[in-house]
Amino acid sequence: MVEVRVTIKLKEGVSDPEGANTLKALHLLGFKNVKNVRTTKTFNLTIENGEDIRREVEEMCEKLLINPVIHTYEIEIIGE
Repeated sequence: MVEVRVTIKLKEGVSDPEGANTLKALHLLGFKNVKNVRTTKTFNLTIENGEDIRREVEEMCEKLLINPVIHTYEIEIIGE
């Protein structure tokens, strides 16, 4: 078995309402030194050993996990 982490981010220039609301809330709580908040989503996958795990995970991202118009993603193969 192989552990894989996929981190999905909004592309630069894409609005992040959740990040903006979190920033406002942090400021209301007195954390004025926080200048920006961007949200990310992480998927931790456990995959059976196979031929080309990275290619398979890229295919998962492109077909289901991301919207290529607004998202970028990073794949990290953590280990067995």
